[in-house]
Amino acid sequence: VLQTLCEEELHIPFMEEMLTWESGPHDCDGPWAKWWYTNVHTSTGWTIPSSSSTSHDYPTSYENINKDEAESSTTTAKKYRTLDPQLMTALRASLPAYNFLQSFTRSHQKRSIHQTQVTYEDPRNEHLLAWIGPPKAYAKGGGRLVPREMACISPWDSSVQGGDAVWEGIRIYDGKIFHLERHLRRLFHSAKALGYDYIHTKEEVIEAIFQTLAANGMRDGAHMRLTLTRGEKITSSMNPNFNLYGTTLIILAEWKPTVGGVTTYDNAKGIALISSSQRRNAPSCVDSKIHHNNMINNILPKIQANLANVGDALMLDPEGFVSETNATNIFMVNDDGVLLTPSADYCLPGITRETIINLCQTELQDEIPVQVRRISLMEFYNAKEVFTTGTMGELTPVIQIDGRTIGDDGRIGPITSRLQQIYKTLPNRPGWSTPIPPFS
Repeated sequence: VLQTLCEEELHIPFMEEMLTWESGPHDCDGPWAKWWYTNVHTSTGWTIPSSSSTSHDYPTSYENINKDEAESSTTTAKKYRTLDPQLMTALRASLPAYNFLQSFTRSHQKRSIHQTQVTYEDPRNEHLLAWIGPPKAYAKGGGRLVPREMACISPWDSSVQGGDAVWEGIRIYDGKIFHLERHLRRLFHSAKALGYDYIHTKEEVIEAIFQTLAANGMRDGAHMRLTLTRGEKITSSMNPNFNLYGTTLIILAEWKPTVGGVTTYDNAKGIALISSSQRRNAPSCVDSKIHHNNMINNILPKIQANLANVGDALMLDPEGFVSETNATNIFMVNDDGVLLTPSADYCLPGITRETIINLCQTELQDEIPVQVRRISLMEFYNAKEVFTTGTMGELTPVIQIDGRTIGDDGRIGPITSRLQQIYKTLPNRPGWSTPIPPFS
């Protein structure tokens, strides 16, 4: 193995001397060797496992065991290191360089659980910058842009401690941010409903969005996920009283096609759905109108959809009426040509859903009548057309539910096609989008 590493990977000659290591100090020892490896000078550097050792045994070379312990220890006696507080400054200074070099290793690049090279939906997504940080009022400078491989939040952050965060997904079209004002309104409404304190201002969030898009050169074909957590705690707890540093803002912008990508759907051919055994939670438990990060209620149905090899799962409310899918709102067209969508008692009243309803109530009122009411699963089985709505995938036709073909032939219907065409024009209409400033 060592010979292969030297000759094929490092392109240096392999020598037999590499397999031996004399005890004692060496000229090649680094300046930190005596702190990092207490017993390195009493070791040959190689340990011959005893017959009783296992693949989980490690040689002892930790600084907080004395010389007698080091000499008497075997590979079957694991020792765990206590870090000397005096070395914390050195650790803080050295970790960034270590992490940077680690990102070039083969083990890091092939860390996928499938043991294959990680591929990205768009090659540009490998080298992105994300925005992370607290409000300026509670931390000098506020948040900052960091490379993808260095992006992280504290393990004491509320999103890690308890999924305590709110979020929005936003699309970028042709130099404009679609429905930015509407998304930010919902973000702050959700944060208020959860009682967040020491929060970012709307102006801070918009400025961070513009900086993130500019740094990544994004003006079209991109999607942003804005996450606002309750912030970092001073100790591990679900108690908001320990949140003393202000909210944490995370802006993750990626290159994402609107249709046909890994995370979106085929809006030309349509998708199939199954009905999930998981019910949508009631407002008496957790109100779905709060766009929160506690999404296990949605993830479990998505797992069912994955196992059934379909696009998504249809979720019913506690009384058995259709609510939404695990990821989107849903519409259907009945025999009378009326567009129906479930009431928002148990689902998130999505912004794309709201857009479609408003279009049908205004410029399309004489063409497409729309109703919001409770709808049973049987009605969806017998619908002439069905489609889902969401910021990520826009309007996606549904051609099958639980094995039942939608419509007469499972093809995309005229009302779905009409609304898809109109929706494409909306980002360029006055008042629907926020222009992105020029990049320098």
